[in-house]
Amino acid sequence: MILNKNGASVEFHSFKDFYPFYLGEHSNRICRFLHFVGTFFVICLFFFSLISQNYILLFFSPLVGYGFAWTGHFVFEKNRPATFKYPLYSFYGDFVMFWHLLTGKLKF
Repeated sequence: MILNKNGASVEFHSFKDFYPFYLGEHSNRICRFLHFVGTFFVICLFFFSLISQNYILLFFSPLVGYGFAWTGHFVFEKNRPATFKYPLYSFYGDFVMFWHLLTGKLKF
């Protein structure tokens, strides 16, 4: 269970239910941009580690991805990241939001 911006408790049983909440927690355009940048670097780091066969680099993925994302939340969005309560939905939501931003379905 997690609290929404109004302080009401919310429980999610599917990603489809969770994603609108996730987007609401990323309403600040700078926060969305930082998520996008962090996810982009994580994807680049993933492919670079595969190509170079330097798999130790994969350990830096959480630092890179969450570093940008949490800066967006704590500094600009002024909220607590949903990943603390819903880590799998949030992880998936970040990549879905990245795709939606990349394809123009969502705006920065």
